[in-house]
Amino acid sequence: MQIVTTDDTKNVKDLPTESFGYPIHHTQGFQFKLYQDISLTVDLPEMKGARILETMKPDLIHATSPGFLVMAAVFYARVMRIPCVCSYHTHLPNYALKYLGFIPGIEAFAWWLIRQVHTRCDLTLVTSSQMKEELEANGVPRVSVWRKGIDVDRFNPRFKDAEMRQKMTDGNPDDFLMVYVGRLGAEKRLKDIKPVLERMPNTRLCIVGKGPQMEELQKHFKGTNTIFTGQMGGDELSQAFASADAFVMPSDSETLGFVVLEAMASGIPVVGANAGGIPDIIDDGESSFLVPVADTDAFVDRLNQLRDNNFRSQMAKNARAEAERWGWEAATSVLRNIQYEQALVNFHSRAFGGFGRSRTKGAFRLLVWRLRRILARLRVPGFNNLKPEVV
Repeated sequence: MQIVTTDDTKNVKDLPTESFGYPIHHTQGFQFKLYQDISLTVDLPEMKGARILETMKPDLIHATSPGFLVMAAVFYARVMRIPCVCSYHTHLPNYALKYLGFIPGIEAFAWWLIRQVHTRCDLTLVTSSQMKEELEANGVPRVSVWRKGIDVDRFNPRFKDAEMRQKMTDGNPDDFLMVYVGRLGAEKRLKDIKPVLERMPNTRLCIVGKGPQMEELQKHFKGTNTIFTGQMGGDELSQAFASADAFVMPSDSETLGFVVLEAMASGIPVVGANAGGIPDIIDDGESSFLVPVADTDAFVDRLNQLRDNNFRSQMAKNARAEAERWGWEAATSVLRNIQYEQALVNFHSRAFGGFGRSRTKGAFRLLVWRLRRILARLRVPGFNNLKPEVV
């Protein structure tokens, strides 16, 4: 296996060259001005992804979406005639409305972009039946639900830690402790938590993570019993989950809901918005709670129920038992043995008209030739560096 990723770091000496024994290849990236915490790429001009695909000759490409690199992956799959699976992780129309809502028609444009990519995939994987229905209703074919998987050993009640709880409560460990873990962005609706917190005496909120809205949120929650820890990882992150009393998830744009599962695996009941992929995870009233989006009264009511130690303890056990059903091994088995096979069948059934034929020799040279023609028409600087003879 080889890893292709992107980073806009100017000093290449600062970039890792391997992880878990696998080599890492960095392709040139850039930052999106409205969301500068991540680096994006279309794998130009180096085309490192194409070079590796030509060398490894994989049976299937699995790309994540949305993003810019997925466009390169779909293009490489098309030219090299390799089956392609795209997994849809972040609901682009919601992000478009949150960050670019001032542009008329931005939601419709986001759906157009989704169709441009995913109609060219042999299978699109989504993380909930609700998301499957929404993509199909908006013209995306060949959609299947990807069974979620988490590390139930890494996220476990045994990581509960008194010192971590002391830190998360600002020295008030006996107060009721709510935690949120994840990206700090407008789409997460974290401001919705403030009125909930203000109506609950002897309650603390700990926000774990980073993102473009961090400074704004720190100002928004100023004067409340709120702690921002920044991003955590490893045992610290496991302790942060397991040391809380409840996990709050106000976001209505979750496609994955991994942090919800991680909280449940840690023995922490969740109060989450009844939207996106979260309802597929939570058995309302048994393993955790679902409430209407932005319904302060409902959030307060459910969180107050969790103040009862006996009630919370039983729900925590139910949450852990539910999360154990979502282990990595079972999820990977379904993906590899059923859904990848489904993508291969779809690939061959779409072979009429030339697409899907056996791969030709020199596919990389053909890809470079096509890209050179496109870039020449667009007059993109540096396109002449794409020389097939380097392979």
